[in-house]
Amino acid sequence: MKLRIRGNMIRIRVSQTEMAEIVATGLVQDFVEFGPGSRLSYRVEVAPEGAINVSYEENCVSVVLTQDAVDRWQSPDEISIKGEQPLSGGGNLKILVEKDFACLSPREEAEDGDLFPNPNQIES
Repeated sequence: MKLRIRGNMIRIRVSQTEMAEIVATGLVQDFVEFGPGSRLSYRVEVAPEGAINVSYEENCVSVVLTQDAVDRWQSPDEISIKGEQPLSGGGNLKILVEKDFACLSPREEAEDGDLFPNPNQIES
């Protein structure tokens, strides 16, 4: 799972295995360690209803998706789930959870084995 934060936008990309875990258990999570006793957890969880939202508590970023959105997302044509969360000071936090596609050109650091096939890949 990949987490990207830029301004008031949070974006998470999931592999095929992580997507399967979301569908099967309603939860997938990961973390990054910054040193002894210092880590940031992030997770995607599914709620039966409500709105797509994000919370940050106890060093954990939790993105909550609705079951309906996840059901639609399983279709090969559905790439992402988008949402917006109003902020108390005005404006919105943009939320994007998407399938992580394999790169079109090889990169040394890329681990594409479990990623979704890129729809722009030309079959030979």
